[in-house]
Amino acid sequence: MGLKFSSIMRVSYALLWALLMTSSLSCKHVDKKTEYLIGFSQCVGSDLWRQTMLEEMKLELSLHPGADFIYADAENSSQRQIAQVKSMLDRGIDLLIISPNEARPLTAIVEQAYNKGIPVIVIDRKTTSSLYTAYVGADNYQLGRMAGTYIGTTLKGHINILEVMGLPGSSPAIERDRGLVDGIKPFSNVTIRSKLYGDWLKVNAKARLLDAKAELPGIDLIFAHNDMMASGASEILHQFHLSEKTKVVGIDALPGAGGGLQMVADKKLYASLLYPTGGKEAIVTAFHILNKEPFARENILESLVIDSSNVQLMKMQWNRIISQQRDIEKEKNLLEEQESIYNNQQTVLDVIVIALVFTVISCGLAFYFLAENRRANRSLEAKNAEILSQRNQLIDLSVKAEAATEAKLNFFTNISHEFRTPLTLIHSPLEDLLKNDKLSATVGKHLKMVHRNTSRLLHLVNQLIDYRKIEYDKQQLRVSENNIVEFIRDIVTSFSQHARKMHIDLRFSTEAKEIGVWFDPNMLDKAFFNLISNAIKFSQKKGQVTVSIYQGEGSIHIDVTDNGIGLAPDEMEKIFDQFYQAEHNDRRGSGIGLALSKEIVRLHGGSIRVKSQKWKGATFTVNLPLGDSHLLAVQKDEQSFNFSDIRSKASYYQFDELQTANLKTLDVFSQPKEHSLLIVEDNPELLAYLNEIFIDEYEVYTATSGNCALTEAYEKVPDLIITDVVIPGFSGKVLAEKIKSDLRTSHIPIVLLTAQVTLEQQIAGIQAMADIYITKPFNREFLLASVKNLIKNRGILKEHFISDISPAEKLPVVHGLDKKFLNDFAGIVEQNLSNDKFNVDDICKIIGISRIQIYRKVKALMGCSITDYILNRRLKKAKYLLNNENHTIAEITYMVGFSNPNYFATVFKNKYGCTPTDFKKKQWPGEF
Repeated sequence: MGLKFSSIMRVSYALLWALLMTSSLSCKHVDKKTEYLIGFSQCVGSDLWRQTMLEEMKLELSLHPGADFIYADAENSSQRQIAQVKSMLDRGIDLLIISPNEARPLTAIVEQAYNKGIPVIVIDRKTTSSLYTAYVGADNYQLGRMAGTYIGTTLKGHINILEVMGLPGSSPAIERDRGLVDGIKPFSNVTIRSKLYGDWLKVNAKARLLDAKAELPGIDLIFAHNDMMASGASEILHQFHLSEKTKVVGIDALPGAGGGLQMVADKKLYASLLYPTGGKEAIVTAFHILNKEPFARENILESLVIDSSNVQLMKMQWNRIISQQRDIEKEKNLLEEQESIYNNQQTVLDVIVIALVFTVISCGLAFYFLAENRRANRSLEAKNAEILSQRNQLIDLSVKAEAATEAKLNFFTNISHEFRTPLTLIHSPLEDLLKNDKLSATVGKHLKMVHRNTSRLLHLVNQLIDYRKIEYDKQQLRVSENNIVEFIRDIVTSFSQHARKMHIDLRFSTEAKEIGVWFDPNMLDKAFFNLISNAIKFSQKKGQVTVSIYQGEGSIHIDVTDNGIGLAPDEMEKIFDQFYQAEHNDRRGSGIGLALSKEIVRLHGGSIRVKSQKWKGATFTVNLPLGDSHLLAVQKDEQSFNFSDIRSKASYYQFDELQTANLKTLDVFSQPKEHSLLIVEDNPELLAYLNEIFIDEYEVYTATSGNCALTEAYEKVPDLIITDVVIPGFSGKVLAEKIKSDLRTSHIPIVLLTAQVTLEQQIAGIQAMADIYITKPFNREFLLASVKNLIKNRGILKEHFISDISPAEKLPVVHGLDKKFLNDFAGIVEQNLSNDKFNVDDICKIIGISRIQIYRKVKALMGCSITDYILNRRLKKAKYLLNNENHTIAEITYMVGFSNPNYFATVFKNKYGCTPTDFKKKQWPGEF
């Protein structure tokens, strides 16, 4: 049923998806998608001329619906225009149109846009750089020159001109002024009497003319760089009754109310030069660029002078253009309405089609589910009966599992109790034996070691029993109100002597001398014993442990702080888990102490937490509630505690922190041993015991971690290594693999001595290339015999490799790396026998190991020095040549690497008892 339903749903979804895609595609041709983003930065948009430019652009853009348009008005501020252009560039415009406010300040931002690969159209005004894509606008120089020519040819008599210029620094103002100067040069009767700046604004022009009113009576014509300033000049002239005498000529000749055309028609201006805005041309050029079509880089717009002779004609043409524009806008609006109606109809059609499809699918699914529902009901009835049967079986199994678990827990508890009896029978007699002075003098050290480890085992059994009782709620508290300050002080005091032995500064601090807290003294003391003993155990040598008590709101806080090795973040998350031990701590425990402490504090209604940083110490904080509202009546029981009980209990928590046992060492003047051992063990007592076993017969080196052991092996190259499997750093198995895989140490036999006794663990040890796997507890004589046998077999191999037997009779080497080393070493020596300069350094360079390592390796495998080996090979080769080849003594001398025949003869005689000459004469057969 599931497969059928899945198939139907997949078909339905596929059909629905196809319809949706069809609907989407049907509407795709009417969706408006922005193809280009064009940005236009205007220097100032308040005057009529620039408003006309913007309207022309918008009119032309209406013919390109796929483009989006951004407009920004700088309001005569160059800095604002720079910021606006940067914003446009950040928005990712495809093309920039800009009319710079000032030429020099805007040059950098225009160049930046151009260098980014964004086309730039400069309109009306230019920058000081030629880095732009296209320019659109009239030639301002030609406008100024046309005005000068018009003035010189139209007006008679001496003409004094006052020039009202645009914004200082703008390119149109500069070019129009230069054009005017050149235009009047041919006319000696025309003179520019004065110049002032109107900043393109009417109000500014009027203000400047008022400042220069004293000059106005002597002026015959005012030439303004735009019609706005020309209008202001006309008003000033009218104010001073000079309008009949002084004529005004402007630039722009814009149509419409307030434009230059109207002012010429109203005789406010004598004439105005047509200055096309270029808005339409800029947009046309922009789309030529964006569509990768040919375009002109310099688009110079033509101009003409408009005066009373042609002003009416120009107004009529402009009115006609306005009428056509309005018709276009009406047609555009009508087209948009039709597109909207079409889109709405298409949407309605799509909704109807989708609804129809859903209806068909729903009907089909309804009939299908009706049939499937009947089959599903029958299947569910059968499954319900099966589930009911399985539930009954699970209930039976749960009851049996609970009984089995209880039996296991009872066995665990009983066997733990059984351990206590034999341990007590061992522990008590040992204490009696330790009191015997005669025995203490002979075997006292061993008896103390047995006593310490018996106490340790008894303490572990007690902790397991306590944890078992607490974990399964069989341990009941017997609480009473006691002075927690005195209680904690007595516990700290019980550790003071032990802390001094460990060179730890143990301190106790409190805010109050007496604080009453309800707790069970016989239970809570175990929690603080564990915390303080751990703080001492993991503190640095000459470190500090501080126990602090302070009272909070409704609770009491006890901090146990040390400056020891600390905990990593992942270790802090697991530190209170039962049997958890931090992986990288050299000092190991059972992993149950902190778990037991947490449960004891929890029984008292409190909590325990830890704060730590690796290598910066740790702080364990115990919080206990004040008052007795959290306790049951049956838990309250008056009982007292005394310091002697605490002191005797604390002794069980101190044997783990005993200082590392002193290793027995030989007198420096004693005879050096023939063989050496490296013993790797992190338990100080076991390390001392193994050292004691072997120190009389071997040179013994020791290490307590895998890292240190590997370093010792490389430096000392011992004859044999004994290592535990579970050691700090990397394990003994990893150590064995590293030793056997390194050419410098691969010949060293390895004995794994471990408590891992399963067959799988022993196989893993042998696979790690260990030579022998011995489990704990071990037999001392067996361990001694195993070590002697391994070293003896290694000696036999040495004798084999340095013997003079032929290669065909040689036995195989035990380890592949050793065989390869010996073959490489012998081959290098044979190839260089004739080289009298050949020495140990040459061999080191070829093989790639140090001088001391190769000396130790050859000594361990062959039992002789490298120099002796090379000398013996040369003499053997010389004896062969004397026996089998017809060479002179001098030739053989140089062939085997001797530089002097006399020295060769002396060495040969010392080895074989005769000179080379006598040997060659007698032709002694066989081997010497």
